[in-house]
Amino acid sequence: MADTAERSGQMHHYCEGAAALELGTGFFRPESRPSRDLGVLLAAQLALQSPLRVLDLMAGCGIRALRYGLEARAATVWANDADGDRLSLLQRNLAPLGDAAAITDLTAQKLLAGCLLEERRFGLLDLDAFGCPTALVPAALEALKFEGVLYLASTDGRSPTGHDRPAAIRSLGAAARAHPASWELALRLQIAVVARAAWALGRGVRPLFSFSEGRTFRTAIQFQRRADPHQEKLLGLLAHCHTCGDQLQQSLLQLRQWPACACSGPDPAPPLAVSGPLWLGPLQHPPTLKAMLAAAAAAPAGFVAPASRRLIERLLADPGEPALCWPSAELGRRLDGGTPATEPLLRALRAEGYIALRSGVMDGLFRCNAPWPRVLELAAALNR
Repeated sequence: MADTAERSGQMHHYCEGAAALELGTGFFRPESRPSRDLGVLLAAQLALQSPLRVLDLMAGCGIRALRYGLEARAATVWANDADGDRLSLLQRNLAPLGDAAAITDLTAQKLLAGCLLEERRFGLLDLDAFGCPTALVPAALEALKFEGVLYLASTDGRSPTGHDRPAAIRSLGAAARAHPASWELALRLQIAVVARAAWALGRGVRPLFSFSEGRTFRTAIQFQRRADPHQEKLLGLLAHCHTCGDQLQQSLLQLRQWPACACSGPDPAPPLAVSGPLWLGPLQHPPTLKAMLAAAAAAPAGFVAPASRRLIERLLADPGEPALCWPSAELGRRLDGGTPATEPLLRALRAEGYIALRSGVMDGLFRCNAPWPRVLELAAALNR
């Protein structure tokens, strides 16, 4: 879309989907469009079920709030940003929504506390945070109606990927160690924070989609009236051996001594790098993604970017289970003959009854539940 456009005799600074607006001087990333497209497509699905009330807690210039109103047909949109200097910008940008829009400049904590006192509930709560939003998660869940969705974003890339272990303990209540699937590790730690907060309320969670481009970690999580049976088994620990490359997982509900990794020889096995507690369950909900993809295909030209459609297709092809992911390049480092072709390896693994998929979260990774020695054997055979 062009950066400038003229509509109704007024000059606007940016156009995206059905929205034309001023960006102002605040932080804005055009590259984040796929996250906005997916949010709008999700909101449109929610609006088909019942009149949708949206809370955009950290609205910025208001582009997400405006698109929720114009494209997803949300019944009401509450756009809030704690920066009072943006209030007039939000008012101008959301004017096309008329009385369906409410605009405030409260802190997120104060607004959510008011929602709790006044028993206000929303079908979609967009929390696009700067940094780690963990402190706001319990109050945000209280502001959701049952089966509503928390669309959560974190820009804290260091602590959940193992680069700042003390910060991970403080912000996530979890250990985060260096891991080859670092983006996925961050998403699973984030979902675990939401799951623990929901369980404390006697509720459940269902991740609808989860993705990252390496800077921001985004998850859309449905707030269930009741948790699915045995959902607690999906909280656990993920271990990685940096010596042999093996990975292991355990549910906290059945925690026991770690089995031996694939290291062999007379020397004692090296210590495992253990992360968690984190979410071991699926990262994507295929029925929701299929509906979003169909809506994207039916949307007017230019409303959904091609990159957004490709992202949905990629996530749909990988539900996110099991929680064991390896880079294909790691096989090349451990085998003579270099990195084997990925697709033949995945076909060979599936022929033996294993789950074997390309990762939808990170390029160049594959997901598999086969024993690591068997993966290496099949990869070596392919190289020969």
